Amino acid sequence: MARRFIVEADGGSRGNPGPAGYGALVRDAETGETLAEVAEYLGTATNNVAEYKGLIAGLRAAHALDPAAEVRVRMDSKLVIEQMSGRWKIKHPDMRPLAAEAKAIAPPGRVTYEWIPRENNKHADRLANEAMDAGKRGERWQPKVPPGGTLAAGAPEAAEPADDTLAEPAATGAAPATGAAPAVGWGSADLGTPATFVLLRHGETPLTPEKRFSGSGGSDPALSDVGRHQAERVAAALAARGTVQAVVASPLRRCRETAEVVARRLGLDVRVEEGLRETDFGAWEGLTFAEVKERYPDDLDAWLASTEVAPTGGGESFAAVTRRVALARDKLIARYPGRTVLLVTHVTPIKTLVRLALGAPPESLFRMELSAASLTAVAYYGDGNASLRLLNETAHLR
Repeated sequence: MARRFIVEADGGSRGNPGPAGYGALVRDAETGETLAEVAEYLGTATNNVAEYKGLIAGLRAAHALDPAAEVRVRMDSKLVIEQMSGRWKIKHPDMRPLAAEAKAIAPPGRVTYEWIPRENNKHADRLANEAMDAGKRGERWQPKVPPGGTLAAGAPEAAEPADDTLAEPAATGAAPATGAAPAVGWGSADLGTPATFVLLRHGETPLTPEKRFSGSGGSDPALSDVGRHQAERVAAALAARGTVQAVVASPLRRCRETAEVVARRLGLDVRVEEGLRETDFGAWEGLTFAEVKERYPDDLDAWLASTEVAPTGGGESFAAVTRRVALARDKLIARYPGRTVLLVTHVTPIKTLVRLALGAPPESLFRMELSAASLTAVAYYGDGNASLRLLNETAHLR
């Protein structure tokens, strides 16, 4: 039988916007024992942003304890609870990427949400205020309850009495394997070796130089002669560096072909990850941007204006891609801790990983250039922080 957790979370801002922080904790639903506490100072932010950050941190902490556990979220933020439950629309642009990140932590329907009065959320509120106080002093908040529920030596008992609702059934929850939510700013110098993803866009296909939409729903083209040559060049460059320890590819043919060339040179096998596939562009597959603009002008404008809008004909929205890619990212971080992994994938997944690492807004997807067979690198540290180390490197092709 799966374990059941209660996640309680809160966030606050002294000024709205102003100095902000969040706090979250994970309880055992059967005993009420506090198993983990997370909190962080965010710098300047609004109450709503801080509350969403608390939710994300709590879900991540629950996953770090047991990825298969059932999770119930309890918060005093009516906004967050109603939006995450799907009863309220998410209109504010600052909330959309945060809600998408929270939704990406577990498949739809597997986390339940419950609003509770503020007086019943004192533990999470206290943690948020402790984080803000620590930030004001220029310090990092330190947990009194490390993951697992054992109190730190000399620390006061932090768990609050369980109430009758703690033992009620919840939905299965999951969260990124990176553990607690990341800190803002510099972290500890002793974080261990990060998991590093070297992100390789596949080599050219016949559609690439024509700049045609080529996603998951099209003809699944193979590499062209140019693309195969590019794959050989990048394989030689990566072999010379000698740092790649595993190769993972999108299931689409152009990525598998590129990955096989590189893996053969490195003496490695290729593992396929479905979450790394390109966006499904629906009826736009195989068309140029100009052709889409001519045939579907209103649909294209709507797509460019919102990541929630999917391409014509049953395509996939960028918001849906973000959820899928974030899940794949967290699965791979858990599978390859401290290792350097080559991910052979596509434009949208690579841009999405970069955007999430930087905490950049969704529109940043349209402001990055990624050439065929280019290399990008992101490192993921033990405290949840990510560092962009390389973007669109093509020196190996020249």
